[in-house]
Amino acid sequence: MSPSSVYRDVAAEVADVVAAMAGEAATEGREVEAESRLLALFDAHQARLYRLARRMSRDADSARDLVQETYLRAARSVAAVPTGPAAEAAWLVRVLVNLCRDQWRREGRGRDKSVLDRPVSPSHPEAAAIARITIWRALQRLTPRRRAAVVMYELEGIGMREIASLLGVSTVTVRWHLSRGRRELAEAVRCGVRL
Repeated sequence: MSPSSVYRDVAAEVADVVAAMAGEAATEGREVEAESRLLALFDAHQARLYRLARRMSRDADSARDLVQETYLRAARSVAAVPTGPAAEAAWLVRVLVNLCRDQWRREGRGRDKSVLDRPVSPSHPEAAAIARITIWRALQRLTPRRRAAVVMYELEGIGMREIASLLGVSTVTVRWHLSRGRRELAEAVRCGVRL
């Protein structure tokens, strides 16, 4: 699904929440300000959140749901979202990672039916599919925070300091998660993740 269709889906839901909040708002000015802030947050951070959600969830629909719920949480407490691009991104990423962690707990880590969207191009299409599924399943065995650190660093190319800021941890903790995550991924691949 294209980012513009994700935008329409989530923007419609956010607009509904904002409209519901509008009835409770003390002034029309605050209502317009809240809606403008939410739309600005969406425009600024939606693409990155969707990429992260896509790599942390089992399919595109689940990723859209995670992004939508992240923005609904922001809509319910606009005043809690810090200002400034880095602070906003950190707040939204933490909400998304926490939502993902909660979802994984509810599902009992039974997340076996998806593949990475990232293209893999060995000479044989079957080998590419097997590699993609193997890596995806190995990633799914990581804890949510460790998986988020690995995905952001290895797949998104985000630096350790920024990951630390986004996850609300120290850079030492990010390094630890990356080190442990790489070892766990290597072990899962070496032992042969069940296809």
